[in-house]
Amino acid sequence: MASVSLEEDGGRGRMWDLDLKLDQPMDEEAGKLRNMFEEKNFSSLLLLRLAFQSLGVVFGDLGTSPLYVFYNTFPHGISDPEDVIGALSLIIYSLTLVPLLKYVLVVLRANDNGQGGTFALYSLLCRHAKINTIPNQHRTDEELTTYSCQTYDEKSLATKVKRWLESHTYKKKVILLLVLIGTCMTIGDGILTPAISVLSAAGGITVNKPKISNDVVVVVAVVILVGLFSMQHYGADKVGWLFAPIVLLWFLLIGAIGAVNIWKYDSSVLRAFNPIYIIRYFKGGHRNWTSLGGIMLSITGTEALFADLCHFPVLAIQIAFTLIVFPCLLLAYCGQASYLMQHQEHVSEAFYRSIPKNIYWPMFIVATAAAVIASQATISATFSIIKQALALSCFPRVKIVHTSKKFLGQIYIPDLNWILLILCIAVTAGFENQSQIGNAYGTAVVLVMLVTTLLMIPVMLLVWRSHWILVFLFTALSLLIELTYFSAVLFKVNQGGWVPLVIAAAFLLIMYVWHYGTVKRYEFEMQSRVSIAWILGLGPSLGLVRVPGIGFVYTELASGVPRIFSHLITNLPAIHSVVVFVCVKYLPVYRVPAEERFLVKRVGSKNFHIFRCVARYGYKDLHRKDDDFEKMLFDALSTFVRLETMMEVYTDSEECANGMKSIDLLISDDGDDTFSSSLDSIVPARSPHQGGISTRSSALGSAAASDEFDFLNRCKDAGVVHILGNTVVMARRDSVLAKKIAVDYIYAFLWRICRENSVMLNLPHESLLNVGQVGFKMFLGVTATVTNWDAEGTSCSLVLSENPLVGFVELPDTCHGLYYCNILCGVIRGALEMVSMKTEVTWVRDVLHGDDAYEMRVKLIKQVPEEYPYKDDE
Repeated sequence: MASVSLEEDGGRGRMWDLDLKLDQPMDEEAGKLRNMFEEKNFSSLLLLRLAFQSLGVVFGDLGTSPLYVFYNTFPHGISDPEDVIGALSLIIYSLTLVPLLKYVLVVLRANDNGQGGTFALYSLLCRHAKINTIPNQHRTDEELTTYSCQTYDEKSLATKVKRWLESHTYKKKVILLLVLIGTCMTIGDGILTPAISVLSAAGGITVNKPKISNDVVVVVAVVILVGLFSMQHYGADKVGWLFAPIVLLWFLLIGAIGAVNIWKYDSSVLRAFNPIYIIRYFKGGHRNWTSLGGIMLSITGTEALFADLCHFPVLAIQIAFTLIVFPCLLLAYCGQASYLMQHQEHVSEAFYRSIPKNIYWPMFIVATAAAVIASQATISATFSIIKQALALSCFPRVKIVHTSKKFLGQIYIPDLNWILLILCIAVTAGFENQSQIGNAYGTAVVLVMLVTTLLMIPVMLLVWRSHWILVFLFTALSLLIELTYFSAVLFKVNQGGWVPLVIAAAFLLIMYVWHYGTVKRYEFEMQSRVSIAWILGLGPSLGLVRVPGIGFVYTELASGVPRIFSHLITNLPAIHSVVVFVCVKYLPVYRVPAEERFLVKRVGSKNFHIFRCVARYGYKDLHRKDDDFEKMLFDALSTFVRLETMMEVYTDSEECANGMKSIDLLISDDGDDTFSSSLDSIVPARSPHQGGISTRSSALGSAAASDEFDFLNRCKDAGVVHILGNTVVMARRDSVLAKKIAVDYIYAFLWRICRENSVMLNLPHESLLNVGQVGFKMFLGVTATVTNWDAEGTSCSLVLSENPLVGFVELPDTCHGLYYCNILCGVIRGALEMVSMKTEVTWVRDVLHGDDAYEMRVKLIKQVPEEYPYKDDE
């Protein structure tokens, strides 16, 4: 058996240098592809078409706000007609400053390659600063075509901000917490939007049929909600083409009705465009101040402008908002205000009362349809953001169903769908009126806006490199508006505003605990990983029996060997002829192109037949059932072998080496020559002077590649096994009570009910091998008496009154001389190995041998130093 020297060399040791050579980063196997991402240029006709289609997806929630704004602003009636003018003035300038100026003109530009939402902002920040709490990224990830980031001048403000964010772990956690709060509030929107929209639309039936009670309205709303959520698994693709025409009709109708009402009732409401009436409104005291919670509902759905950006280009949304949505909403609110100036007693039914009687029922149908469409858009956005959270390890693994073959982003999450339905029905039936639901809705909306404003500060400084004065002006104006609204909704926490806080707290607990447990799992894997040098130091055959077949060993590590693999080969001294360490990881990018998904490298020499493969995904990438992950892994492995053989042949040829300038290699930013995983990037340009050698080299390369291919195919035909490890995470005994509850109970419960990795990756069950890894103290479950220490303190005896293996280990009668202690000795030896202690454990006494107790002698041979370089991932 070959041995590996551990003598010190240069202060770090030869093992360090050897491991760096054997387990190098992925740079050489996956060089940088040219940045092919370019913003699409759309024709004017196509832009108008996309702007039209965006109406049915993006603006449904914002467009249905006139159904309930004035009622929630004046829930106790209007005491002074001038308050209507003041409220209208606040609505006008809220629509102008928040949706138009803040979101349409500024925030929409902060998109991640066309993706919007809080997680898009977070992914942008993770690419421009090292704030990701799971440090599994490598510099090769920055070479993706979708991984766009910038370099900074050392003296620039952006560099100072970047260093400040990276300086402490708690700052990274604060940013993550902000993102999670925004996400949880968005989930709250997914519950409250259907409740208030559908209930408000259904409530219009009492205007024309006064005898219908409110209980009937609630039942009608609940029936509509049940039907809406029950149809989610079909997807919106089949009826999506109806959304845009219906919402456009809705905007045109409310705009036209508003214009008619202004002319018919009181055109003096147009003086509300003078902001002086805002000041006069605030002079009304505490009552007018708390009414801001209702006025703020006029800008609900604004966050959808940003969250639903993935479906449409920025310019299309800007066109739709400025040409259709904004003017129609202004006319609608002005028309309702004009009606209320003469009919203040109808404030609770202002929208339906202001509709001309001859179009009441058609308008009721359109309003109900628009409310359903607005709810559908919010539910779909909730599914999408949960998918992003799952990809960034912030939500337990759940089943995701793809409802459309044409549109990649249309998904359905069954578990979440029924949770949303139950909560939505509970809110609708529990409150029974729009006022309390509106208070809850306002709390969720303002908190999401505050989170977006806070996240925009580092984005403007790091990504855009904006001048600090512009950042200050944007932040100050946004916070002035949003904190004003936030102070108002605080007064209504006990009037329904507590609902989104409780919902958000529950989801925040789930998401943060899951992320925390995932981080601890990764840290454990990093700390307990085994050096590649140790594995290869076992000899040419690794000191093991090589069984025909291919073994895919799944790990969260991009380098090193997972501890579970060392335990596997220690207890079962046989591995497959080909071993591939597979790391599936998600990056802070919206997607990874298929041709750049897999990075493959060889570990050690060719006769070891050990490879490492990193499969990279973005937060928008999907795992479909029809994706043959096993086939994709084998194809990536085969492609690597072909390219590796070709490069070796050309490199060995001196004439080809002199002509390397003609090889179509891609040059990375740091000047190193690296090649991509595609065939075109490494084939040299043919030259008349290189014809003979090129032909001979190609023949040699083809023969070598053919032999390797034959070997891989024989191993594949012999059988493929997917080996997954299941690491149990538990809090230390000395941990605080809160951590024990979070890890040992909440995280453990979520881990048990979530989907398995094998299911998420669509691995075949018949070729799956799960290897569990449980802590030493957890496994024994008994207390041993430690006695008979030697003088050096390196040897002692462990005495047990009972053996925990007796309950589930059966010794065959034919195994003479094999006792329970023999097995237990191996368990203890392996457990101590996990804490870097090489020991010799032998049995002394055993009950099966006629003794009165179990006794084992443990002797420390040496403390094994950490044999892997920590910095190989930097």
